[in-house]
Amino acid sequence: MPHRQTLDQTSHERLMKLASRASVVTAATLIVVKLVAWFMTDSLSVFATLLDSVMDVIASVITLVAVKIALEPADAEHRFGHGKAEYLAVLAQSMFICGSAIILFLNAIDQLLAGENHISNEEVGIYVMLFSIVATLILLVIQSYVVKRTGSAAIAADSMHYRVDLLTNVTVMGALIGASYGYFYMDAGFALIISIYMLASVGKMAWDATQQLMDHSLPEEQVREIEQIVMAVEGIQGIHEMRTRISGRVPFIQMHLDLNGNLPLRTAHDLGQVAEDRILTYMPTADIIIHLDPD
Repeated sequence: MPHRQTLDQTSHERLMKLASRASVVTAATLIVVKLVAWFMTDSLSVFATLLDSVMDVIASVITLVAVKIALEPADAEHRFGHGKAEYLAVLAQSMFICGSAIILFLNAIDQLLAGENHISNEEVGIYVMLFSIVATLILLVIQSYVVKRTGSAAIAADSMHYRVDLLTNVTVMGALIGASYGYFYMDAGFALIISIYMLASVGKMAWDATQQLMDHSLPEEQVREIEQIVMAVEGIQGIHEMRTRISGRVPFIQMHLDLNGNLPLRTAHDLGQVAEDRILTYMPTADIIIHLDPD
């Protein structure tokens, strides 16, 4: 599995902050235009996207704070750094998405059962959704680039919000076009579909964050690659008690290496150093602890 290109700390921080701030600005802008569109159209599906954008602002601010914390270096009270702040932000975002989806679901059901749905000024709503789609696409391009370069879980989770938003905006535009032709039930119906999709999408995001907070190991293919790299060092006879986890952008790797018990201490140490250097070539941000065992 190819590893992402390594960034120096300054570039890493710059990209993380860029994505976080762009997210907040985009969400705040969309709230304003969608609020105007909702007042003018009285559309439930437009209200759905407005509610989602409000949640996005809250989630994006949480991400901004979490990124700031995660970028703090290790200190006396946090020897392993602050990287897990990102995963806490992901869980917070999940709760906001879930809450907004439930509210939207209940409103859509209520409107469908009531059989009432009056929309006006559909053209305004369509233009607002078109603007929202363009703004969201621009943000997604920025976030995709940052995630590719940094591997940030918080930015990736925020990006998932906006991928849902993109689909939501396209769907709402379809509902408004349908309403302009007299198919008013499409508004509440599409809002219901959006709420179900939001609930489904948040599950995996929350699960992945929980696994990382519980020190889930690195992906199996990466673990196998590390084992192959180490076993390729001449003189290393085996590996046992290998443990891995990741915190933010830092993978933590611990292992015991089996060596010939008759090797001089200096030679044994050098073999361990060679193994560590080769792992760092593959995974440059890793924090590695190697214990040498006589075989």
